[in-house]
Amino acid sequence: MAVVLIDDEARARLVTRFGAEVAAWCDAVPALVARLAARWGLTVVDAKPGNTGRTLICAGDDGVKKVLKLTPDHAIAASEAAALRAWDGCSRVVQVLDTALADGAILLEGIDPGTQLLEAGANVPWAEVGDLLVQIHAVAPPPEFSTLEDRVVFMYDLAERGLRGSVAEATLSLETLDRARRRALALATGGGGHAIVHGDLHPGNVLDGGPGRGAVAIDPRPSVGDPWFDLADWVTLPMRDGGTLEDGFDAIAPYLPGFDAERVRAWCVALAPLFVMRPLERGERTPFVEAMVRMAA
Repeated sequence: MAVVLIDDEARARLVTRFGAEVAAWCDAVPALVARLAARWGLTVVDAKPGNTGRTLICAGDDGVKKVLKLTPDHAIAASEAAALRAWDGCSRVVQVLDTALADGAILLEGIDPGTQLLEAGANVPWAEVGDLLVQIHAVAPPPEFSTLEDRVVFMYDLAERGLRGSVAEATLSLETLDRARRRALALATGGGGHAIVHGDLHPGNVLDGGPGRGAVAIDPRPSVGDPWFDLADWVTLPMRDGGTLEDGFDAIAPYLPGFDAERVRAWCVALAPLFVMRPLERGERTPFVEAMVRMAA
């Protein structure tokens, strides 16, 4: 059976993200995939969900697993490819095989088994995550990258559009979100370091590369600025299992020289509303959601 390249759910997510005009791109995906598959010798075997495009798991003509990423926003493809190129040779980052940026396409190595590090607590390979962070933040930032301030502005503008008039607004006010925005901007412009920031380094964007590879990062939204930004999704993981932020600090700090608990905590406070917008829209009021709402206040 042929893989469905764009199903109704995927189309709806892309319309939410980019607007109704993205429908034309969705309609053109099969022809685009056929052309790129012929160019790179690929057979599509699976499709993965995404908010900014499509991720297609492929088998190469050489029998090797490969991943074809497509997005209607060619700037996203260009910035992701630039970050991955900057991290070329880093074992903890997925490697680029080729690009067709005029088509919004990137061809990546396949990661096996490629499962996401979504589980919290003791299942997290903290030493590997720490090594991942050390590797990506040690690379000199290319001069053309945007700033973390720009990334923060984009994130909170997107969050405000999503929050305004939504179910979540009854619990998470626009005033609370604006206060968080100001906190994040103060951190982004107030020092803390000058590194390539992954920008979206949650456990869903770190894959298991197996015993010979370990944790591997994918899907960067890169900028240049305070590297401690990238830790918020990790140190808050124990809170999902009833732990504390300090438990997260204790888990990751041994693997990060110069761990700055004060800045990491400040980023967690600033980003707290973004952790809970979608859960609140789904009506979730878990202890983790309640803790994040209190943190954002």
